[in-house]
Amino acid sequence: MNFSYKIEDLNRVATQILKEANSKYILFSGEMGTGKTTLIKELVKLLGSENKVSSPTFSLVNEYEGENDGIYHFDFYRIDDEIEAYDMGFEDYLDNQHYVFIEWPEKIPNLWPEHYTYIQLELNEDNSRSLSLNEF
Repeated sequence: MNFSYKIEDLNRVATQILKEANSKYILFSGEMGTGKTTLIKELVKLLGSENKVSSPTFSLVNEYEGENDGIYHFDFYRIDDEIEAYDMGFEDYLDNQHYVFIEWPEKIPNLWPEHYTYIQLELNEDNSRSLSLNEF
């Protein structure tokens, strides 16, 4: 699935992602400022969470309660290597049935779940975003 969208289309885009994704493990890739955290905020809201969503850049993970599931939101931008993810117990978060949203998955290439949805975001010149969604 590939398309472009504007910020006012965010609810529709997030709804489509939840409909299309074959996995609760969703990896978000894209340069700084492409809208990864903004998109995750909308997904968390659609999953029924009333929590205030923010980027877990410094804490590495934020946990939210959705209507039917827990939601783990990881941001690995600031880690130096995969050992830091191991040290925080990242693999334990993959052992349950909750949603797991991962920003900067490139930082932990050997720790990706076996099956996942991969979202690539790009910022376009007109300030819209291009999104590609692939299943693995």
